[in-house]
Amino acid sequence: MAIKNETTQAGGRLGTFGGVFTPSILTILGVIMYLRFGWVVGNVGLIGTLIIVTLSTSITFLTALSIASIATNAPVKGGGAYYMISRSLGLEVGGAVGIPLFLAQAFSVALYIIGFSESMVAIFPSLNIKLVGIVTTVLISLLSLFSTQAAIKAQFAILAIIAFSLISFYFGHPIEDSSIELWGVPAAESESFWIVFAVFFPAVTGIMAGVNMSGDLKNPAKSIPLGTFLAVGTGYVIYITIPIFLASRADAATLVSDTLIMQKIAFWGFAILLGVWGATLSSAVGSLLGAPRVLQALTADNVLPKKLSFLGKTSGKEQIPRAATIATSVIALVLVIVGDLNMIAPILTMFFLTTYGTLNLTAGIERVLNSPSFRPKFKVHWAFSFLGTIGCIVVMLLINAVATIIAMVFIAVIFIWLRRRRLKTTFGDVRNGLLMQVARYALLMLSSREVDAKSWRPNILVFSGMPTKRWHLIDFAYGLVQEKGLITVATILPEPNVSIQRVSDYEEKISAYLNEKDIKTLVRVTRAQDPFSGAVQLVSSYGLGSVVPNTILLGDTEENKNLKPYCEMITHFYESKRNVIILQNDFKLDYHEEKRIDLWWGGLKGNGGFMMIMGHLIKSTPHWQNTTVCVKMVVSSEEAVEETREYLKDILDKMRVSFNHDVIVSNGKKFWEIINEESKDSAMVMMGLKTPDENYAQYYQQLKNNTQPIKNKVFFLASQNIEFEDVLH
Repeated sequence: MAIKNETTQAGGRLGTFGGVFTPSILTILGVIMYLRFGWVVGNVGLIGTLIIVTLSTSITFLTALSIASIATNAPVKGGGAYYMISRSLGLEVGGAVGIPLFLAQAFSVALYIIGFSESMVAIFPSLNIKLVGIVTTVLISLLSLFSTQAAIKAQFAILAIIAFSLISFYFGHPIEDSSIELWGVPAAESESFWIVFAVFFPAVTGIMAGVNMSGDLKNPAKSIPLGTFLAVGTGYVIYITIPIFLASRADAATLVSDTLIMQKIAFWGFAILLGVWGATLSSAVGSLLGAPRVLQALTADNVLPKKLSFLGKTSGKEQIPRAATIATSVIALVLVIVGDLNMIAPILTMFFLTTYGTLNLTAGIERVLNSPSFRPKFKVHWAFSFLGTIGCIVVMLLINAVATIIAMVFIAVIFIWLRRRRLKTTFGDVRNGLLMQVARYALLMLSSREVDAKSWRPNILVFSGMPTKRWHLIDFAYGLVQEKGLITVATILPEPNVSIQRVSDYEEKISAYLNEKDIKTLVRVTRAQDPFSGAVQLVSSYGLGSVVPNTILLGDTEENKNLKPYCEMITHFYESKRNVIILQNDFKLDYHEEKRIDLWWGGLKGNGGFMMIMGHLIKSTPHWQNTTVCVKMVVSSEEAVEETREYLKDILDKMRVSFNHDVIVSNGKKFWEIINEESKDSAMVMMGLKTPDENYAQYYQQLKNNTQPIKNKVFFLASQNIEFEDVLH
């Protein structure tokens, strides 16, 4: 299915402060700051805490650098992080990250509301925790559903409450005589540095709340970098100062044991409770604003099934994705009713970190490739982006290795599902550029090396015409190659009747047909006066550097008038150092039934070694099931049978191939009589061709006459300067 070129941008009414900074800083300054900061300081001391804060913020800052680079390169529309990733790494990667990101944000709404409800019940025990959660979910859903501006303004009020609570904390007082403890409680009584780091790190992962509002921003290229940097910087300053006050106002043991230590230290303790409530509600609102916009973008790109297209619709002056908001609210409401999300919380953190890591990877790849289309105003060295990616991976494993694996498996399943749907886009992504760089490097390396027998792989050029007419040629080639080499399906079209545009259309149709058949090949269509001269021209010119087809696969010729140009074409292939495989036109083989293939052999040199390799490829690919290859030789007398049999056995053992072998005494019979008699029941017969000469047309016609009774015969002509026996040894 085709995808729209760009995701529709929503209202575009928000500025830097309201659209990016406020939701980001409110998600950063969350419940961990209020309820776990004392525990962190108590366990690792002031110095350890400052190191943890700096390391954590560094990873977030590196991600912010990558976001700024991507956001200033091209317009960022609805979908935030999903939009950035999908436009660089493709829809499959974007969707594989975007769907978990949406779910993580939707689940986060419930997580924050449950936290808010638990704190309310702790203060007012008469309240019902589920009822508080349900009412809170409905209220903030209504707020987000009918006015994004109102939701942002509500966040302004919450921001003021959090600021007031921090001021109350800073102007508080010591609760006991204590000097600043640099290293916390004794090691025997404290948690390890990395466990404490893992607990604290989610406190700095809030920058996506602003990025996901990209579709509602007046100027995303300006607001996303500026608002994100301001949020990261403000959060870092606050997180650096709080530990100093905590360490100077209570001893380590008290900090570890009392989760509400900030309330006791504060000038007005109730302000801390207001801050806790404000932090949970603001985080819930931020997630409830961001999640629907990711869902809207996923729907607009047809990443989600068509029956869910209604989720992409917007309404009202502010172009609010109301259907997506309702869907997010329903998910959150169900989870609030169910209750405990402690088991899910670590996996949600993994989804967020995966998004950060992928954003860093995206910016790093774009910078390394240095594509002409990547010209960001905010330039970041690729090393910083890749460092951010590594940091995210390390932190994921430190926080919860099991949750990391679960999250990765979930993302991989989504990626495979999207790949199978074969989504099509009208926008480019970085993958082609990445593959081009890899191909360039590989081609230059291959061009500087001589062809070696040990590294030989089949690179087959199949002259099939239209695939529907000679499908057996493509099927046979694919059965030989599988994942071991390359296949190019070639078609020669009569030049007077075909325009250049039609040539291009033919290539697209053939490619689409082969993709539907799940056959991975290259396709080449060319024009010529006749198929024979066209094939000669194509073989002479097709390829890139040292990567050229080494084997030509074609069908037989049936008309006598074409015999001479056909044999001249084969001679040209041979002189061009291309191996040749010829299948009879009525070749038909059931690849699933049990079958025997007869390989008539005259020794390892030339055709013999080439046929042995092809026989090995046939035996080693799933395409050919229940296949037995029997190597057959003809000797003139009974005395030579045992010696020849031992010779064959020794050769096959050295080649490490599981072929049968059979030695036949001629007893005065002609070779063709023996073949017709011995191979009458075989499913396929492999035979070598002689070296082309001036009488090749006559030889080839006689060969066809002599082998006419044989079904499914395949002729082989080796012409490469390769010692094929070395390939098998």
